[in-house]
Amino acid sequence: MRPSPLTIAILAPAGVQMLDVAGPADVFAEANRQAGREVYRVVTVGMAPRAVAASSGLHFLPDRSVLDEIGQLDTLLVAGSPDLPRAAVDLTAVAWMRRHSERARRYGSICSGALLFARTGLLDGRRVTTHWRVASLLAERHPSLKVEADAFVVRDGPACTAAGVTAGMDLAVALVEEDLGRDIAMAVAAELVVFYRRPGGQMQFSRHGNAAPAGRGALQELQRYVVAHPAEDHSVASMAARVGMSARHFARIFQHEVGMTPAAFVEAMRVEAARRLLEHGHESPKRVAARCGYADVNGLRRAFMRRVGVTPAEYRKRHAHVRA
Repeated sequence: MRPSPLTIAILAPAGVQMLDVAGPADVFAEANRQAGREVYRVVTVGMAPRAVAASSGLHFLPDRSVLDEIGQLDTLLVAGSPDLPRAAVDLTAVAWMRRHSERARRYGSICSGALLFARTGLLDGRRVTTHWRVASLLAERHPSLKVEADAFVVRDGPACTAAGVTAGMDLAVALVEEDLGRDIAMAVAAELVVFYRRPGGQMQFSRHGNAAPAGRGALQELQRYVVAHPAEDHSVASMAARVGMSARHFARIFQHEVGMTPAAFVEAMRVEAARRLLEHGHESPKRVAARCGYADVNGLRRAFMRRVGVTPAEYRKRHAHVRA
């Protein structure tokens, strides 16, 4: 006698990103095909008993809503939405998530869904990830969480969380491997043309360098100058002189108003400049290092590994628009 299917519920908040729902659902459906039986039964859940409007403008009718009881769940996943950072707390949804998660084998979130699911308290004290853009916001709102901003997928006990959008498929593949083994998980990944294990971390996709300058006017002008001239000398002494402050006073004011040390800011902007050059694909990492203020390619490589999680050469190979 075959075991009953494992019920996986995916909660779709208002403005959900469709791929957060459809991506994992397709992974579980393909796992059923590869296994030759219904291992998984996916149930979509809305915040109300009506069609869900996705961020893309598409609409779909969920199977259930948070006003319904849906029986025993194996897994509960909360999808993300661009609206979640500003959304009011839906206490009915929070209570529903907590009630069903406490009875489930595992639970978690995809993308910014962590902002909603963390309200249950079930992630407290655990290692988690989310989309790089909201990682700092998640950490600020829930200080007990150990947010790993570079990770695609994090598993900590029953909690499983994924980074932005397509990482929901990475998480689903990992759950399939956990349930059905490596061979079926690899077959699913091959059929859907996704990574079985994605290389690097999500910081290679982030764009922190596009943030608006912060602080008083003189500091904003300085930040713009560093962005425009990454190869120049940007020591604390030289930057302090440019804004007419002592080095000690400048370092203190800069960190207070910008939110990072001057050295960290310069490194972040140089790495961002290097990323843009590497993406164009015309110049070698050695030439890029020189154009971005590094004495040699090893200096660029160390900074890249800290900020992006992959080497400049690996980044160029994966992201270049034009291959030399």
